[in-house]
Amino acid sequence: MKAAAAALWALLQEGAPVIVQGLTGRQGSFHAERMMAYGTNIAAGVTPGKGGTTHLGVPVFDTVREARAATGAAISVLFVPAPHAPKAILEAAEASVRLIVVITEGIPVLDMVRVRKALGAMQEPPILIGPNCPGLIAPGARMKLGIMPAAIHRPGRIAVVSRSGTLTYEAVAQLSAVGLGQRLCIGIGGDPVHGLGFAEALEIFADDPEVEGVVLIGEIGGADELVAAERIRAMDKPVVAFVAGRTAPPGRRMGHAGAVIMGGADTAEAKMQALAEAGAHVVDNPARIGEAMRRALG
Repeated sequence: MKAAAAALWALLQEGAPVIVQGLTGRQGSFHAERMMAYGTNIAAGVTPGKGGTTHLGVPVFDTVREARAATGAAISVLFVPAPHAPKAILEAAEASVRLIVVITEGIPVLDMVRVRKALGAMQEPPILIGPNCPGLIAPGARMKLGIMPAAIHRPGRIAVVSRSGTLTYEAVAQLSAVGLGQRLCIGIGGDPVHGLGFAEALEIFADDPEVEGVVLIGEIGGADELVAAERIRAMDKPVVAFVAGRTAPPGRRMGHAGAVIMGGADTAEAKMQALAEAGAHVVDNPARIGEAMRRALG
């Protein structure tokens, strides 16, 4: 296994300790319980001012640095309200957390620009997933980081990366229904400025010998899918792709903050053409994703 995949899978080991920033809040509590039920080892929570208490049977700390020192956790999941999330991301990074998964939506774009700049200046920046994303799930490792519904996932050898949470669930349910389990599912989020993108995810999947095929779900707006198409050209694994937003009018935001057509190259049609020309198996209906992958694998 090459470096890109190894760096992530070194973290996603069964039983690896995880910090939840915002554990004591309503959303943090709700989803932490479900992560724990799936098998994720929630080792600590962080809520400033509540250090020294416990919540859901988990010790709570005032800072990420304290939580990391006590547990050794190198993963953090954020359910921190948008006004405080940028500071919380940087706090985790400065505490040497290696994987930061940001579920929070509504973070201002300029704040994320500043976060990305600060992370980029670090000698060893963490892997950032999100914000405004469902997180990730590795069924074989019983590792769920975020809000993906556990019941539809099955261990297997298909990787999924998507800008849309609900379409991720649709694709996974179809894959499971045709007997194709998942190695890793990543929701990169629908904001215009985010962490891990399609190209980086494809690099991880290409380097992972346990991945046999990839599902990519994009949408209108931005250039992530066009960059992904260039990476797909060099892949020796089948990629099934779908791009949402074929009927979206230019200039109008559709759902996600990043889903707005600003020019000719960021329409669904242009992205589908680029992906098809790169060798992806492009479907025009999300209901065909599972069957398309089954055929692509032969």
